[in-house]
Amino acid sequence: MAQKSFKLNNGASIPAVGLGTWQSAKGEVTAAVYHALKSGYRHIDGALCYQNEDEVGSGLKKAFDEGICKRSDVFVTTKLWNTYHRNVEEGLETSLKSLRLDYVDLYLMHWPVSMNPNGNHPLFPKLDNGERDIDWDRSHIDTYKDLEKLLDTGKAKAIGVCNYSVKYLEQLLPATTVVPAVNQIETHPYLPSTDIVDFCKSKGILLTAYSPLGSTGSPLFMEEGIQKVAKKHGISEGTALISYAVARGTAVIPKSVTPARIEKNLETVELDKEDVDALDAISKAKGVTRFVYPPFGIDLGFPDKS
Repeated sequence: MAQKSFKLNNGASIPAVGLGTWQSAKGEVTAAVYHALKSGYRHIDGALCYQNEDEVGSGLKKAFDEGICKRSDVFVTTKLWNTYHRNVEEGLETSLKSLRLDYVDLYLMHWPVSMNPNGNHPLFPKLDNGERDIDWDRSHIDTYKDLEKLLDTGKAKAIGVCNYSVKYLEQLLPATTVVPAVNQIETHPYLPSTDIVDFCKSKGILLTAYSPLGSTGSPLFMEEGIQKVAKKHGISEGTALISYAVARGTAVIPKSVTPARIEKNLETVELDKEDVDALDAISKAKGVTRFVYPPFGIDLGFPDKS
């Protein structure tokens, strides 16, 4: 079955389903990436702060060396971490070196939050009181302007953002030249984020859904409404949730290191409007649940956290 893909605003195509690598344990990522590519995936999502990009690179290289796919066949995303906001090019170079690639297809700002690059930890600096060591003088807009400069280098074919609310996008768009190709956010039936979905569609920004199964332990599998849709189509809860993301017009990056689950996550079915509406309605009845929200001490503009 041909994989569904979406067209980005730079003309490139991104496969609808990709392999997520967040929280994948060291020692398991090379095999996961390799197995995913062997199973037909052509979209791999990573990030510098996941601290496993060297293994992602090894999995890619193994697949390329064996002729499973070519570099040009695979859409690779990575992300600028918070402590590199004042050193955007260095952040990208660090990732490219680990990935053993000359370019990435998409480079995203991981959070609109700059952290002290000279703090007490290279990735997660904290103050003496335990709070995150925020670089308050650095605007996310200035960081994005530095991302724009990367496009001329050819080392990032497209740029975008992650974890942007409508409020932050409304700050960013008038002040910059290149419309983000992607906004990667947490979204699933407990957190439909319809305001962001609709806003991004209106601006030609593709949404990518992370934690589509509800993060660690797949808590959404136990939700009655999701089980109902899965039963109706004769599919697993995981397939229902990944299909929900694709039906909403969003790319989606389920994470797994288990071969059978990696294969299963690539399978999607066509959900109808009734299915999507039923899954959207879960949060209206039970309230919104966001699983990923680091304690930066900053209001990022999401209605459930503001």
